[in-house]
Amino acid sequence: MKQRALRWLRVFAAFALLGGVVWLAGPTRVLEAMRGADPRWLALGLASNVAANTFSALRWRELARWFGMLAPRTWALTTYFHGVAVNALLPGAVVGGDMLRAFSLQRLGHPGVEAGMSVLLDRLSGLWMLCVVGFVSIAWGADSESTRALAARWPALAGSPLVQTALLLAFASLAGPWLALLVLRRWLPRRDSPRLVRMHDALRGGHAGRHYVAQIVLSTIVQLLAIASLVCAARALQVDIPFWAMAACAVPIFVFATLPVSFGGWGTREAAAVLALGAFGIAAPTAVTISMVYGLYGLVQAVGGLAPVPRVPQAPATR
Repeated sequence: MKQRALRWLRVFAAFALLGGVVWLAGPTRVLEAMRGADPRWLALGLASNVAANTFSALRWRELARWFGMLAPRTWALTTYFHGVAVNALLPGAVVGGDMLRAFSLQRLGHPGVEAGMSVLLDRLSGLWMLCVVGFVSIAWGADSESTRALAARWPALAGSPLVQTALLLAFASLAGPWLALLVLRRWLPRRDSPRLVRMHDALRGGHAGRHYVAQIVLSTIVQLLAIASLVCAARALQVDIPFWAMAACAVPIFVFATLPVSFGGWGTREAAAVLALGAFGIAAPTAVTISMVYGLYGLVQAVGGLAPVPRVPQAPATR
């Protein structure tokens, strides 16, 4: 009973937060912006978002394969979109969909802990490359005209120190996990525990570098496509924002959307959009509408959750 009350309280809080953000932005102005959206840009944004989730599913499958958990490609795609549907329709942001993916992978005959770790590391892989893309984008646009216009309010946004800091953070974000991997490869003990044996073999195997590069490539593609869908949502509302600026804004927008206090990311995502896009001169009603359009992309894709998961007649072998 207590858990059910907390669940309903979370739903109420999420919608209250979304309603508060929309109210502060101006409901009439948000509705007008939504009515005037260009359907061609909306369709392109939806296609880009679908592609982002497709590559996300392939990234998760590749990560699971790294640790010896094999799964058919069609199964991984269908299961991932089932997770997208759960994330969009149930409270808890991405938690419900991630639990569904981990449980589904376990049902294929793989160990539960490793299945859960594959989903957790998949989330971290996306967050990791989102930060890298954000840092590189800031360095790219640090000397642009729009950034110089912001320098009057935030002097730290002007000049080469910002570029150097952003590039240093991007390099650290790329190199950090690889250094951690090298440390684990050297010091992880190979004991009698089957779990440690599998982890040891995965990290010390000859293909660890290839899997690492695959995570970089797939996560970069995912983030670029997701950011492109945000840009398309902005263009649908006649907002011409540079790609690099949207990439920088996408970091807080996407991170806040994953907080488990929200319902499908609604509310927290819009609040982050108002703050991030507002720094580039985009009015609050427009920022809220851009974020809501992005949220609607997820609701449309929830239809993919109606597709049946392909039957796997025999659990794939574990390496």
